Amino acid sequence: MKSRITKAIVALVVVAGFSACKKNDSSNLTKGEYILTLTPIASTGVADYLVNVPSLNEGSVTTQGNGQEQDGTYRYYLTHKGKFFSMLYGQGNPGAVTAYNNQNGLLTKLTNFQTETVQAFAPVSDDILLTKIPRTINPAGTLIPYYQVSTNSLQIAKEGTLDAMAPGNNGEIAHFSWLQQVGDKVFAPFFPIKNGSFDSDHHDQAYIAVYSYPGMALEKTIRDDRTSFIGRYFVNGLGVVENGDVYAFSASVSSTTDLIGETKVKRLTDTKPAAITRVLSGTTEFDQNYYFNVEAASGNYYVTNWIYVGGNKFVAHVLPKAEKGAYAAGKELAIVDVSAKTVTMVTGMPGKASISSLSVNNFTPKDGTAYIGVNLTTGGGYVYKINAGNATATQGIKVESGTITAVQYLANQ
Repeated sequence: MKSRITKAIVALVVVAGFSACKKNDSSNLTKGEYILTLTPIASTGVADYLVNVPSLNEGSVTTQGNGQEQDGTYRYYLTHKGKFFSMLYGQGNPGAVTAYNNQNGLLTKLTNFQTETVQAFAPVSDDILLTKIPRTINPAGTLIPYYQVSTNSLQIAKEGTLDAMAPGNNGEIAHFSWLQQVGDKVFAPFFPIKNGSFDSDHHDQAYIAVYSYPGMALEKTIRDDRTSFIGRYFVNGLGVVENGDVYAFSASVSSTTDLIGETKVKRLTDTKPAAITRVLSGTTEFDQNYYFNVEAASGNYYVTNWIYVGGNKFVAHVLPKAEKGAYAAGKELAIVDVSAKTVTMVTGMPGKASISSLSVNNFTPKDGTAYIGVNLTTGGGYVYKINAGNATATQGIKVESGTITAVQYLANQ
């Protein structure tokens, strides 16, 4: 099994006839600068399709005879520097990174290479920074391999390792929930985990490891005991607003594992409310003058994911506190104003009981709006345009079959 990324990655420029696993008749393919990733409805083991569409506000689309099929399930997506990246989460097996650009309204594959499965990655400068976080302590050194993939050359610009024990300095592994570029640094919020377990004796604080870039030297770890850890597994809990301030949400979902007979049962242990804190622009300390109790402001809701849309407002996936779980995902949307410290529920959405899931990789033009995929229990779904100014949702393009996993935008080259 391959465990390291190949150092030399050759950019494979697509010629006519080169496509993903499954080729559809090009005359049937929808075209456009918006990209929907859709999973056809099936029982198991179905890969996403990448589908270009001309608009998110109207029309309909299907995967039948349309789109480009991906290799493998559990993909995550991002766009950066004019390219669309598809990351395969291999669940312990080798993963993959596939890069595309948009030519004449259709995604065109530029490169595809095998990687280790990575748990946190993000656009930083002209690169995609990827990290693989271990879950067991190695007496010889517990290391986090990292890779900086250049969006220009589509090759690894640099690779190295980080000390996984150093950020927490508490005998537990620092498991990054995500990564975020902040100025010329990388902020890595993390939750400590015990050897071989996601349990911890130190979930009663928020932690951010601050690294230089591109050097990836650990400069410091900042802590705040007013909340639990920031973000969640595979969820970015940080957002950078226009003036450079960084806001951080804590879902307050720390847990431990109890053994009941021969059954392992997760039990929530967090005693602190779900809340938002702040790091002021140009600083690397939590602002002790800012604290936003989300539960109190919302009537006992908490944030499970969010996207920054501009004007100090986020479109947040929220869930009632009574339904809290370590991996529970919100099926309702709210506008979180971090300046006014308000939470306003979005109107115009389908009823919660009719929603099976919301997409978590979403698009915003940063004009106070966001486009979110809403999947229905009856099958298919819609993309909704969310207006943060009046907290309303407007139904857009219909997905005839399949589950929306991401909504992205990539301009034509």
